[in-house]
Amino acid sequence: MSEMQILFPKAEQADYVPCERSANPLGATEISGKTLYTLISNGTELNVYVGNYVKEGLTWGQFPFVPGYACAFVVDAVGADVKDIKAGDTCFCVGLHRSFQRVERAAVLPVPAGMDPTLVPFARLMNVTMSTLTTTTARPPARVVVTGLGPIGVLGALMFKRCGYRVTGVDPTAARREAAQRLGLDDVRAAVPTDDPALAGKVSLVLECSAHEQAVLDGLGVLEKRGELVQVGVPMARKTEIYAQQILNKMFRTMAVIRSGSEWEVPKYPTDYRKNSNFGNMAAALEWLHEGSVSVAELFMIAPPDAPQQLYQDLLHQRTAKPAVVLDWTA
Repeated sequence: MSEMQILFPKAEQADYVPCERSANPLGATEISGKTLYTLISNGTELNVYVGNYVKEGLTWGQFPFVPGYACAFVVDAVGADVKDIKAGDTCFCVGLHRSFQRVERAAVLPVPAGMDPTLVPFARLMNVTMSTLTTTTARPPARVVVTGLGPIGVLGALMFKRCGYRVTGVDPTAARREAAQRLGLDDVRAAVPTDDPALAGKVSLVLECSAHEQAVLDGLGVLEKRGELVQVGVPMARKTEIYAQQILNKMFRTMAVIRSGSEWEVPKYPTDYRKNSNFGNMAAALEWLHEGSVSVAELFMIAPPDAPQQLYQDLLHQRTAKPAVVLDWTA
């Protein structure tokens, strides 16, 4: 039977097509295996799917494109120099939507024994806001406001709460607010509480995950002097008629620090004198998911990978029963 993968041949088209494993022997530090589950990214992947990277003239995200974001797979072979992972182990990688994976050992994390493999890919989503967690000047029990409670935002809110911060989540969509509450987020609002004396001028960090200009402007309205606003959501398109001057004026008056929330602010791997890294964060995320201190139970549905066009259209237009989709390759 041929291996299969998802392919974007052009904007807003996703196909399920055959592909082949390389006939070349594994390199000494390579690992291969059969895919168990992959996770569709509502941010990066959907922006590629609709052609936003093409429109911006970026070199990455051009068509034809094989998407992928995070993966759980079971190892079937390892290279000669790989000693700490063996055939039969379940592992995590930043893999493609493909029925097999072939990656370098450095790009693989062993999964905790007994962990539910459907949860494994969420470590990648958690890594996005964990980069801010490891770099922010705010320290517990500081107040944090998270705007946008999609998968990235709600996981960020839950992680900050786990670490002792006082977290307020904000989203105008009732279903998202209700899901966040069921996952354990106590303080959830429909709008940034700029008129709440308990929060206005007392928030140390705004984690902006909606990519909406109004959320930035409102977030600046609750920051304490020299507080941080970290822009996690990628603002690919303008959503309001807000002028930059309005944001700049509030930034100036509050002496706020506004910065990017890209996870690539931290190194890919741990280095001497700096242990926080993308792969270090994802390893921690796997542990938190496994122990249940961060839950994703309300966030995802499982679907087969063989009808991707419908899935991506449903995600694009927010028609799925849950905000995240995990693809099941086991069948």
